[in-house]
Amino acid sequence: MSSTIREADLGTKVTPLPARAAANTAVPPDHRIARNPGMKLDLGFMESVRSVNRSALERRVASLTKRRSIKADNQAAWLLRAVACMDLTTLNSNDTEERVRRLCAKAINPFRRDIAEGLGIADEKIHPAAVCVYHPFVATAVEAVRGTGIHVAAVSTAFPHGLAPLTTRLQEIEASVRDGADEIDVVIPRGLVFGAKWRELYNEIVSMRAACGDAHLKVILGTGDLATLRNVMLASMVAMMAGADFIKTSTGKESVNATLPVGLAMVRAIRAYFEETGYLIGFKPAGGISTAKASLDWLVLMKEELGRPWLEPDLFRFGASSLLTDIERQLEHHLTGHYSANHRHAMA
Repeated sequence: MSSTIREADLGTKVTPLPARAAANTAVPPDHRIARNPGMKLDLGFMESVRSVNRSALERRVASLTKRRSIKADNQAAWLLRAVACMDLTTLNSNDTEERVRRLCAKAINPFRRDIAEGLGIADEKIHPAAVCVYHPFVATAVEAVRGTGIHVAAVSTAFPHGLAPLTTRLQEIEASVRDGADEIDVVIPRGLVFGAKWRELYNEIVSMRAACGDAHLKVILGTGDLATLRNVMLASMVAMMAGADFIKTSTGKESVNATLPVGLAMVRAIRAYFEETGYLIGFKPAGGISTAKASLDWLVLMKEELGRPWLEPDLFRFGASSLLTDIERQLEHHLTGHYSANHRHAMA
């Protein structure tokens, strides 16, 4: 179960990459971010950032969520931002093409007409950043959201366990890309982390990035299975060094999914990688985020720890299935002073 960085794995010390030009760190008007090219595996750099103080992280999280109070119009605006940063997801064993089409329809029109008109956003293009589905439904989703600007993300690589042969996992990525997916959420074999097999993990993710081509790579760590925050920090660094565009907490299938202390450890890994390379990496918490209040906590965390650029969908996503329903209910309450039942909102 040890994740010690072994001397045999160190290899040749890699000279740290120089900080990239400011053009790589600025967020242009269309929010396109320079893609992370990755770097050579540098276990010396990993060793320098591996220390994680759980108590300190928990205190920081508690201070963030308690001292920030977002009310009234400001809360409505932040909740609309949460919707824009959402990967609306269906990953159930009983998914069908019709269910996926309904999900896409909800993504295109996330709010009831009366709510949109009451908020004055009926003519605005506010919708989830992507829909996230299993590979068999990629083509269906691509057709359903064509021309809307909504991305299609596919979960690949033997999701959620990641234990199929590497060749099979890479073929699944390639098949999803051929079907039109422009984002690929891959899952790592957690055993490579427990065994401190950093070189093998790095090489697998490099291969996955290559199989993605122009599609963006979101690497799921399965943090609920990784046992320690140190494992989470080290796995985050390996994924980014291997070329991940996003690092993601969970599959949503673990017994423990996205938690704020784990998220804080991951975003601090993102900050360390940015300071080392100048490249901005996205972050996606997923699993268990089902309330509007929780989404605000995550947005505050991103704003306080990484800054305004990480409140854009190119750098932050929620993996969520039921979150949109609660946000819609909260927005209706903002307008009317009353809460409606879940069944009054499509896809509830």
